[in-house]
Amino acid sequence: MNYKYTIKLIALACIGAFCAINAQGKSKEKAVIVPAADRTELYLPLLQGKRVAFTGNHTSIMKDGSHVVDMLVSKGVNVVKAFAPEHGFRGTADAGEKVNDAVDEKSGVLIVSLYGKINKPTPELLKDVDVLLFDIQDVGARFYTYINTMQRIMEAGGENNIPVIVLDRPNPNGYYIDGPILQDTCISGIGMQAVPIVYGMTIGEYAKLLNGEGWMKNGVKCDLTVIPCENYTHKSRYSLPVAPSPNLPTDRSVNLFPSVCFFEGTPLSEGRGTDWPFEVFGSPLIDSSATDFTFTPVPNFGDKRPKQNGKLCYGKDLRSEKEQKEVNLEYIIWAYNNYTAKDKFFNHRGFSLRAGNYELEEQIKAGMSSKEIKKTWQKGIDDFKKIRAKYLIYK
Repeated sequence: MNYKYTIKLIALACIGAFCAINAQGKSKEKAVIVPAADRTELYLPLLQGKRVAFTGNHTSIMKDGSHVVDMLVSKGVNVVKAFAPEHGFRGTADAGEKVNDAVDEKSGVLIVSLYGKINKPTPELLKDVDVLLFDIQDVGARFYTYINTMQRIMEAGGENNIPVIVLDRPNPNGYYIDGPILQDTCISGIGMQAVPIVYGMTIGEYAKLLNGEGWMKNGVKCDLTVIPCENYTHKSRYSLPVAPSPNLPTDRSVNLFPSVCFFEGTPLSEGRGTDWPFEVFGSPLIDSSATDFTFTPVPNFGDKRPKQNGKLCYGKDLRSEKEQKEVNLEYIIWAYNNYTAKDKFFNHRGFSLRAGNYELEEQIKAGMSSKEIKKTWQKGIDDFKKIRAKYLIYK
């Protein structure tokens, strides 16, 4: 027997087996999701020689942590101004806090607030603009205001014949659809379109929906380009690289937000003023015998004037809850059933604006179960899914 030849064959077989196993392992590895901002080869050519107005905030970052505006300036793109949404350009303002115009210290770009005196760029502000570029991380809930900022940017583009480019980002709640459809009587700054609370679309897909359905003001449409993400699907789980706003600091808070935000329409604390916003809820008027969990909201970075400031609140700790794959009504139902002043539980208009209808309040008061309430949503969800399907970029 030729031992050298035999050893060589064994070695080659081992190498081949290792390569096969390694290749199989790599094929099973999930491809890295790449937000559109990092696919510069797809959109920088569209900005060459153009005067650009950028709409973004602290979530407008590249994979290396740099801000998109800083990158654009370094590449010689003529960024003439930037528009800032709720929470400001660097994301430090409280929810609902007015944001003032300023000059960005790092890039030197003029920042115009869309959450102060105006909420949409005026024709005067767009006289020196050739293209509107939008890049903000959404969380996939109807009452999260960044989608409304985008709608107004798109309206301004359509009204002033300025093309709009949206840099898409993954939706951390993009794997399910749930909630009542917004009714016309509940249109407001925290809900502008007839979609469910959780609509299962990226912000780029949502832009295509607005444009394609003619849902913007006066039916206006814009010249829209969506730069897609790479390797994203609606089954993907995406961990946000930065907090999208001061009170959504963790993946769990982002996941719980569509269910816990109902409490913003009640006297209960939704955890603002604690280290766990949207991961706890409670009130001094919750029956103390119903729970052994307490917390006390105090002013902090996320909220300078939190509800129930300085008061001991009885409630629920959701920090160990499993991943939510639906709008969970059990939290709000439990709170109502254990509130000792039920006639003062609902801030009628505020709660309904978040629910999207006036029925949910009455359904909870009537003692309907979560399952019974959700049945009343189903037709609206089914109808929406048919519309949504026309504008999906990802499977």
